[in-house]
Amino acid sequence: MTDYEQIAAKCEEKGIACILEARLAPYTTFRIGGPCGCLAEPGDVDSIAFLLKEAYSRMVPVRVIGKGSNLLISDEGIRACMIYLGPRFAKIERMADNILRCEAGASLASVCRFAAREGLSGMEFAYGIPGSIGGAAYMNAGAYGGEMADILLKCEDLDRTGQTGEVLRQNMALSYRHSIYMESDRVITNVYLRLRPGDPETIQQQMEMFLQKRKEKQPLEYPSAGSTFKRPEGAYASALIESCGLKGLSVGGAQVSTKHSGFIINTGNATCTDVLALIEQVQKRVKEQTGFWLEPEVEIF
Repeated sequence: MTDYEQIAAKCEEKGIACILEARLAPYTTFRIGGPCGCLAEPGDVDSIAFLLKEAYSRMVPVRVIGKGSNLLISDEGIRACMIYLGPRFAKIERMADNILRCEAGASLASVCRFAAREGLSGMEFAYGIPGSIGGAAYMNAGAYGGEMADILLKCEDLDRTGQTGEVLRQNMALSYRHSIYMESDRVITNVYLRLRPGDPETIQQQMEMFLQKRKEKQPLEYPSAGSTFKRPEGAYASALIESCGLKGLSVGGAQVSTKHSGFIINTGNATCTDVLALIEQVQKRVKEQTGFWLEPEVEIF
């Protein structure tokens, strides 16, 4: 048996869903990506710890995937045990002092709706961001003047041996699209948010306003990974790309959106190779014409 077959067999014994050679494209918003060694979907922290210990004891690489909204995965796939934190690990609960405890697989949309029903404000900016709460904490996601750093209290996590830990907000090195977890192999399991009381109807109205703005300005009708590039200091990526006349530029099935030039979209049959070639073309031409170098925001596996 291969290492991945052994992990899958152990998962079956534990009642953990696991798929060998799972194609990853359906697990990403880009709808791009080849197979992985195995993909396991745990339903609790103990199961995540078990998977980490099993994989690392066999020296099998581990990658964690949530909503897959900021990922570009190789056409050849990735030889790793993918831990999928999705609907089975997505509980949300209200605690004292206007704190929400969210399992890492909970979608941002579900957390926003939960907060609105509870009359808790602070999450509105995130409504419409197509990611998970764990992924949002991992990269300090933000929009419309808000970011996770504004509301994070702490994250609970696991190390590669399955030992639990936590990192308080002030120790998370939060900055633009960055947290300490981006340089760590620790896996975020639970995210704690400190919100503030608000009127449920007003909160809902603001959420709907932000969502409508997204629909008007962003190419949500196409698969993508959201904003392809980070905002360079002193400029905006989309404005630089548009000023260079790159709207609509295509490589294969990948295209710089004609609706929002900060997005590279999958027009239907894009490969990872197409997207990477288009990213390189955009970077080169923006650098030549403006002097700015655009750093990808999307994580490339």
